[in-house]
Amino acid sequence: MISSFEKDMLRRSELLLGSATMERIASARVIIFGVGGVGSWCAESLVRSGIRHLTIVDSDNVCITNCNRQLMATSKTIGQVKVDVLKERLLELNPSAEITAIKDVYCKETAPSFGIENYDFVIDAIDSLQDKADLIIEATHAPGVTLFSSMGAALRIDPTQVRAKEFWKIEGDGLARALRTKFKKQKRFPKHKFTCVCSEEVPMKNLADQELVRDEWSEKRAQVNGSLSPVTTTFGMTLASLVLKKLMQE
Repeated sequence: MISSFEKDMLRRSELLLGSATMERIASARVIIFGVGGVGSWCAESLVRSGIRHLTIVDSDNVCITNCNRQLMATSKTIGQVKVDVLKERLLELNPSAEITAIKDVYCKETAPSFGIENYDFVIDAIDSLQDKADLIIEATHAPGVTLFSSMGAALRIDPTQVRAKEFWKIEGDGLARALRTKFKKQKRFPKHKFTCVCSEEVPMKNLADQELVRDEWSEKRAQVNGSLSPVTTTFGMTLASLVLKKLMQE
């Protein structure tokens, strides 16, 4: 049941998209893996646009260096569980939304627990190469599931060069190249084509030495690269727009 607050909140969205699309948005089920600089903004944009059934998955706590680009990272939330803080924020936007927060990491061992086949949309915004490859394989093999995936947002400064492209057509993106290599090496491939958010900007290089703060390092991440809010935010909101456009076309 849509509350009067929610109905009033979404009047501008309904003016643009129409009531039929808004009904599809309200009933769609979305899961986001990774709610960092990309995934957190995707979550916010989806809820502001009328998504009511959203699951957010991330295993990390807020780190001080997250504050330059992640929605829920502030001086007051450092050390707190990312998905819990983000859930609180999203429920402030729409108290009627059904937000499920899962503090965990997607990997082969945990994959069955998420029930990907129960969702309409899977948003991939995770960093680990192997886990990302496994998620892409699983999501593209799940009947009725639409996958949208984020490629590399780090080492870029220009949000005007962010694009939505089919995975196999992406050029100049190290993450996409590494994924393609991994698929070929493991002889495991996505079942069908899928759309990614990427940047056509030539990646920069880190200009300062890495001085990592406590809890910033992850063993699954090859290195820590510089990244900026204007770019990661654009990636996240582009992912959200892909969900909305898909629902509008149905």
